Amino acid sequence: MKYRAGNNVQEVDMATLTVRLPDDKHMRLKALAKRKHISINKLMEELSTQAIAEFDAETRFRAMAARGDVTKGLAVLDMLDSAFSL
Repeated sequence: MKYRAGNNVQEVDMATLTVRLPDDKHMRLKALAKRKHISINKLMEELSTQAIAEFDAETRFRAMAARGDVTKGLAVLDMLDSAFSL
């Protein structure tokens, strides 16, 4: 499938994922996608990219903490949690 990322068009493999959500959450996601002028698929891609980036950052910092000073590593994670909390 061709995929547009900015001005670049790339050929990427895609998978289909079925997710069961409560109706009210589905309607809220539809409203959010509409407000952002994107499809629900694009919204879910953006949200999953954000979740993966957060997971990867936490994993990297935990690995650094395991190799170094655990207290300093956990302090950095706490700082990130405060910066990204809603």
